[in-house]
Amino acid sequence: MEQLFKFLEQFQAISQEAKAEIRKISAPITIAKNTELQSIGKTCKTIYFIKKGIARIYYLKDGTDVTDSFAWENQLVVRVESLFTNKPSSKAIQAIEETEIIAIDATKLFALYDEFHEIERLFRKVFEASHVETINRIESIQFHSAEERYHNLLHESPEIIQRVPLKYVSSYLGITQVSLSRIRAKG
Repeated sequence: MEQLFKFLEQFQAISQEAKAEIRKISAPITIAKNTELQSIGKTCKTIYFIKKGIARIYYLKDGTDVTDSFAWENQLVVRVESLFTNKPSSKAIQAIEETEIIAIDATKLFALYDEFHEIERLFRKVFEASHVETINRIESIQFHSAEERYHNLLHESPEIIQRVPLKYVSSYLGITQVSLSRIRAKG
């Protein structure tokens, strides 16, 4: 749990009492490689913090698996649109490696907001940062070439090529594996 609290303190410090309440609604889980944390069509009710491993969010488009995003150590992965609307998600969350997570029960977390305004403020900041990341991802797709997106991804997460299958990386970049191979060959 300390790894989770260290991550959360980047956004805002909270009291020991608030931490104790978050501990009560959280559980450590280990997910096997290539296992789904949440399937397409399920309503998200859990916020996942990755202690070790990598997960991805993906969806199916015309039967093709498309990677939307990755999350690795010291990051959260959650289907926010499903969590906040309480509607089934059109996307899934899958562990790419054996992944150790802390699962936070979102329903119980939201119930704590009225009693602990510091928890509400903390998670508002967390979700705001996530929203900014989403906007940056959309703008990257709009304004950068595939080659620029690849080099930015390597700069942000150099280990990705060793840890994530290239089919997921190419899908995330919005290109074919052949195009990714050409970009990689250029150096």
